[in-house]
Amino acid sequence: MAATLKLEIVTPDAKAFSDDVEMVNLTGIDGEMGIYPQHMPVMTQLVAGEVVARKDGASIILAVGDGFVQITGERVAILTDMAVKADDIDEAAAEQALQKAQARLAQKLSDEEAATVQAAIVHASTQIKVKRLTKK
Repeated sequence: MAATLKLEIVTPDAKAFSDDVEMVNLTGIDGEMGIYPQHMPVMTQLVAGEVVARKDGASIILAVGDGFVQITGERVAILTDMAVKADDIDEAAAEQALQKAQARLAQKLSDEEAATVQAAIVHASTQIKVKRLTKK
């Protein structure tokens, strides 16, 4: 059996993913990272995009928002504001949410409302991007 590490992805709503995987690819603030068991300890910011985990030769792909990553030799812990498996993304709903958020951004908004709308745009755009990548 290949060496594994525990991948845990937590959002404010729930534990979005938890499983033993062989490797994890993600994008941190300093660029893309490939993480294997026995990786040196690292703590960094997570950039919105995709997280790809490999298990039993298959890829598990998730769209994730901004957040934080803690890496040890045995575990990758991700705290993020969004995590959705690519298979669970409804591309049409994400397109609609993106259009709605972009229209809302054109209105006069408080700083807090603008930040919320910007986050919605990032979430919808990330989901659309990840869904389209998995269709290829």
